[in-house]
Amino acid sequence: MSRSPGSPGSLDGLILAPVADQAPGQVGTRTRFAYHEEDGRIWAEYAGGDVVRGHLVGTREGDRLDFRYVQLKHDGTTSSGHCVSTVTELADGRLRLAENWEWESQPGSGTSVVEEVRR
Repeated sequence: MSRSPGSPGSLDGLILAPVADQAPGQVGTRTRFAYHEEDGRIWAEYAGGDVVRGHLVGTREGDRLDFRYVQLKHDGTTSSGHCVSTVTELADGRLRLAENWEWESQPGSGTSVVEEVRR
């Protein structure tokens, strides 16, 4: 599994952030994702807002990411889920992920958008 010719660039070393808040107690605009990518494998650490620490791990095939995530919140609860994202490149060259996620540890699903944060 790897990036296909013509698909958006690597996520490796990028910081991404949600463009809007999700439901209370979840990932929000203050959350930052530090992505890594190597040979079709992706992983990230994230924190911010209500999330103390989170991790995701999965694969990339062309412009499609498929990963699972786990997170610890400030109230001491943990949760986990599955996400499929589409990677696109914005007009200014930054990367955007359009995400379809579903909790596996609790009820709920939804969509979100995260975009590359320039340092």
